[in-house]
Amino acid sequence: MAEDYYATLGVGRNASPEEIQKAYRQLARQYHPDLNPDDASSKAKFQAVQTAFDVLNDSQKREMYDRHGSGYEAYGSDGVGSQGWPGGAGAGGPNVNINIEDLLGGGFADLFKNFSQRGKRSPRRPAATRGAHIEQELTVSFDTAVLGGEAQIAVRRPDGNVESIQVKIPAGIESGKKIRLRNQGNPSPTGGTSGDILIQVLVAPHPYFRRQGNRLDLRVPITLAEALAGAKIDVPTPHGTISLSVPPASSSGSKLRVKGHGVKKTGGPAGDLFAELLIVLPADLSAEDRDKLHSVCEVYRDNPREDLQW
Repeated sequence: MAEDYYATLGVGRNASPEEIQKAYRQLARQYHPDLNPDDASSKAKFQAVQTAFDVLNDSQKREMYDRHGSGYEAYGSDGVGSQGWPGGAGAGGPNVNINIEDLLGGGFADLFKNFSQRGKRSPRRPAATRGAHIEQELTVSFDTAVLGGEAQIAVRRPDGNVESIQVKIPAGIESGKKIRLRNQGNPSPTGGTSGDILIQVLVAPHPYFRRQGNRLDLRVPITLAEALAGAKIDVPTPHGTISLSVPPASSSGSKLRVKGHGVKKTGGPAGDLFAELLIVLPADLSAEDRDKLHSVCEVYRDNPREDLQW
């Protein structure tokens, strides 16, 4: 079947050389194999466009094609059968010397050049990936968690070496929270950013203090005399020893609130301290003194369990 080179380029038979070149540039961009690596048909389409352009861009070949069609090479320049085009191997053969970059022009020619050279380059390196994170647990003392401080962790690297890393503990951190040390984890095997170290903080219990958020609770032992008459007593807090006033006739279980002496988180308001009073009788109280106290207390018949129920 005869090929219609004009239809291949999408131009009319009266198209000017400029129109033919313009159509060729557009189709070269569209079908060039280097620009369509995933389209198996692009190579054949590009070759057809190239063949049509080779003929129609040459005025002598175009004249012969217009007279005899795609079999024009069987005729000489005088229209008589011959052995082919003088000095050539046919349309699109090795004697055709078309500079594709000149036809594509401008920045697109540079892009075309990059694509055409891509296959000659060494295999592309894999994309850089981030190094692996390291997860560890760190137990800190109760006072370090409340006041902040520093601790150390030992990190074993992929090469077997153990590295000691200093960790800053923020004031007020709660048990179970995590500290992130950015870019201090394992290095990337592909030259990317190192991973992080993720440290889960566990807080050791305190023998006397308990914590609820920013609130601290403390059971404070007092003597019977201090409970009866009232007193000024010294109480330790995370922020120093304070003097606490015990009201007269205080009972065990009474709670005294000390504002601002609880946990002070970094950048946040301070919690309060609640001191729960605990009356402690003398360990060496004699039988005679017990009787005296009992006789005094017998005068007061209040039932402290009156409201106690299931």
